[in-house]
Amino acid sequence: MADFVLVGSLLAVLFVGVLQVGLSLYVRNTLISCSAEGARLGARADASPTDGIARTRALIDASLPRQFGSDVTAQVVQVGGVWVMSVRVRAPLPVIGLLGPARGFDVVGRSFLERQ
Repeated sequence: MADFVLVGSLLAVLFVGVLQVGLSLYVRNTLISCSAEGARLGARADASPTDGIARTRALIDASLPRQFGSDVTAQVVQVGGVWVMSVRVRAPLPVIGLLGPARGFDVVGRSFLERQ
């Protein structure tokens, strides 16, 4: 009986840990995808960085809780002699469920500007 309780509790903790790692990876991949899509929209010839920010926030709000899309910035930068739209998202790292430190993730999506 004691062995069952010890092994069962160890397996339960291991299972919850694997689920939490999976949730963190899902949040990270979603943020990367949303920032890249916002950068693609902001890099169009008829768009601006604010369009990229709005698109990124809309995609994050559709996929994750609102707290993950609260810190989104965009700017035009030069990388290797080429002008690119860079959209940066800073979001919490989910440690317990979706709760965690405020500045856990810092992801950047980039896209070449069309008006070069």
